[in-house]
Amino acid sequence: MQMSESTQQSTVYDEVLEVLDKLRPFLQRDGGDVELVDVEDGVVKLKLMGACGSCPSSTITLKAGIERALLEEVEGIEEVVQVF
Repeated sequence: MQMSESTQQSTVYDEVLEVLDKLRPFLQRDGGDVELVDVEDGVVKLKLMGACGSCPSSTITLKAGIERALLEEVEGIEEVVQVF
């Protein structure tokens, strides 16, 4: 039986949330946080908040930390982008 596209997308969304929940304590320790805005066609859209929103290292956090974890743990993810 094949999953519908909306069921598949909600499963990916839930998997992304699970990974973000694992990473969240590290961001919060530094005074920041992350919010999942959307997952669309393999692209995860995130909003960095608190200290992470204005940190000069936020791009590194996003790409080397969050994106790497999502690519490894969630099938179908191709890229993570920051939205403001």
